[in-house]
Amino acid sequence: MGNWAYLIVILIGYLLGTSNMAVYLAAAKGVDLRAGGSGNPGASNAMILMGWRAGVIVGLHDIGKAVAAVLLAKTLFPALAFGGVVTGVACVLGHMFPFYMKFRGGKGFAAYLGMTIALEWKFALVLLAVVALVTLLTDYIVVGTMATVISFPVYCAVTHSVIAAAVLCVASGMIIYKHRANLVRIARGTEIGLRSANRGEHRSDRK
Repeated sequence: MGNWAYLIVILIGYLLGTSNMAVYLAAAKGVDLRAGGSGNPGASNAMILMGWRAGVIVGLHDIGKAVAAVLLAKTLFPALAFGGVVTGVACVLGHMFPFYMKFRGGKGFAAYLGMTIALEWKFALVLLAVVALVTLLTDYIVVGTMATVISFPVYCAVTHSVIAAAVLCVASGMIIYKHRANLVRIARGTEIGLRSANRGEHRSDRK
């Protein structure tokens, strides 16, 4: 099986990754995702601007597309070494850098979580519990995000393959880079917390 198989799974992952439910919902509701909240076309900003239901729908969509990408690649090319990891990372990058949005997409966490579920669902359950606990304690989803994207490559390096971990680090590094502004706002005390977002204080329909 040659390099063409990797090109196919990368294309599958990337194209599925470019599907963005936050953009679809915002267009239907007449909301400008770039103009409010964090300015990001992702689940957290969808919740900030359009309410928790929108945030849940977007989050499930982003998780689901990554799960679908990985499972599809494994089904088509079951013998392809690191096929699932490569496809999952391509899906995350597709979400973050969609061609039709001038490569300015979301921050990739939900898609990363979906990839983790498809690759290592038991570990993903642990991560979900950790993310939920850390988010409740700190009020910031980004803290749980950092814990996830750092711990999963480490787990893969220890339990599976350093090569797979290195591939994962591509997505992890980009997610950390994309969240740098959030980390700065947390340090300054200006980041919008989960409780504030859930109360709807920043929703576009209240302005």
